[in-house]
Amino acid sequence: MIPLFSISQIKSADKFAVENYSFPSILLMENAAESIKAAILSEFSEIDKHKKFAIICGKGNNGGDGFALARKLAIENYFVNVLIIPKENEISGDAKINFEILKKISKEYGNLSLKFYKKHQDINFVKNSNFIIDAILGTGSSGELKFPINNIVEELNKSTAVKISIDTPTGLNLETASGNIIFKADLTVTLAELKTGLFYESGKHSSGKIVKGSIGIGQNYFDKLSINEYLIEPEDALAGLPVKTGNLNKYSAGKLLAVAGSGKMPGAAIFAINSAMISGCGAGYLAFPKSVRSLVQPKMNAAIVLNYNDEKKEILNSENIDELQSKINWADAILIGPGLGRDENTQNSVFEIIRKNPSKKFLIDADAIFSLGKGKYKKLKLNNSVLTPHHKEFADLTGVELEELKLNLIKFGRKFVEETKSVLVLKGAPTLIFNKNGEVFINTSGNAGLAKFGSGDVLSGIAASFIAQSGNLENSAISAVYLHGLAADIISRNESEFGITPEKLIKQIPKTIKFLRKSFV
Repeated sequence: MIPLFSISQIKSADKFAVENYSFPSILLMENAAESIKAAILSEFSEIDKHKKFAIICGKGNNGGDGFALARKLAIENYFVNVLIIPKENEISGDAKINFEILKKISKEYGNLSLKFYKKHQDINFVKNSNFIIDAILGTGSSGELKFPINNIVEELNKSTAVKISIDTPTGLNLETASGNIIFKADLTVTLAELKTGLFYESGKHSSGKIVKGSIGIGQNYFDKLSINEYLIEPEDALAGLPVKTGNLNKYSAGKLLAVAGSGKMPGAAIFAINSAMISGCGAGYLAFPKSVRSLVQPKMNAAIVLNYNDEKKEILNSENIDELQSKINWADAILIGPGLGRDENTQNSVFEIIRKNPSKKFLIDADAIFSLGKGKYKKLKLNNSVLTPHHKEFADLTGVELEELKLNLIKFGRKFVEETKSVLVLKGAPTLIFNKNGEVFINTSGNAGLAKFGSGDVLSGIAASFIAQSGNLENSAISAVYLHGLAADIISRNESEFGITPEKLIKQIPKTIKFLRKSFV
């Protein structure tokens, strides 16, 4: 796991360095500028002295980093244009010191030019640059960008130049990983430590490649901090895979019951149970309406269809609860939800199955999540459950408005698991996994090709299979999410994102496990 830090922890580090190490704050800025320069020149090693840098500076410390960086690049004979957004008398503190130095040396270096922004046409001063460096707001972004910064950022985003942000893309609120208008960086050199808000929602989609820069206080300080947010690494997914020992039989290799599918949506059930079986589950049953058994029977790989008497209604209903109980007792894990439909009788049946079996391990997905909405989930014991909603399903489940949820994903995710003691897999780009202690794990695999009917059913099958085999909810969720995304990445690499289908994902699962294992041999 790669630890991630909150913006408050990073700000505390600056304060700690000044107060406890007697670091002059101007030295922190100098260290930052040096590490930013090194990161840029390392990432773009082909840069020659004829390439032009444009640095757009705000009035705060982010702008100060930009002034110091401009000086360092100019001294090394790169062409540098600095566009300064505030008026000169608005620049203060360490930023003011670095601005004054830059202003003086600009008279001696013909490759360094400074210009104050006064009107929209002044953006042309930086338009013909090869590299545009955002030193406008950094971690100071909160709320919507104001004029003229909003217009400047929108104009800069149109440029085909390589775009680089210092610390944080301007316009990105790190607390919520959101923003109305955000600088679209190809590279972000984030200072001191990796910040959570850069890796999900708008942060993920506006930061480009993220590398770490240094302010010079060393790693010891950060190693002592309490961390509860992490990036998932490949080795974490590998470590969470079920163990296949030599003395396994089909029943000790994981017994799974999938309560999924209906006459109208048999495909979801097929994807879920087939992905579960190919993920290593030893014995699997699919509970499915008897009257439409023929919809799924020919497409089953290794699982057995368990018919329940639906009286030709083609859905799960309350009469089936007792009928399924013996197989529920038998199973190591129960996958419930994909393709069940939202008939009121079905919803009540789902609720009762979960209520009557609090000691069983459940993977609750799709229509089963809908069945627990409007506060119904609060009446259940979910401490043995993994829930896998996407954002809209989670909003419906908790009663939170979707837009409010998107601005506070981590807050509401934590609140839910603290309340239910469940494991939450909040599907998105990227997917966030919350454990019972409120720790958050951000997935690093997957691509846009997963935005397709059936992808979630495949994920629920993999996760339920791992739970049946290992019994570990958290590890199973982490490994399943990463593996699912990695399978999509491999398909995309070999074909394209356009060609990713549930069928291809299922076939790719064992190959992806093999790839993951080989990577660490």
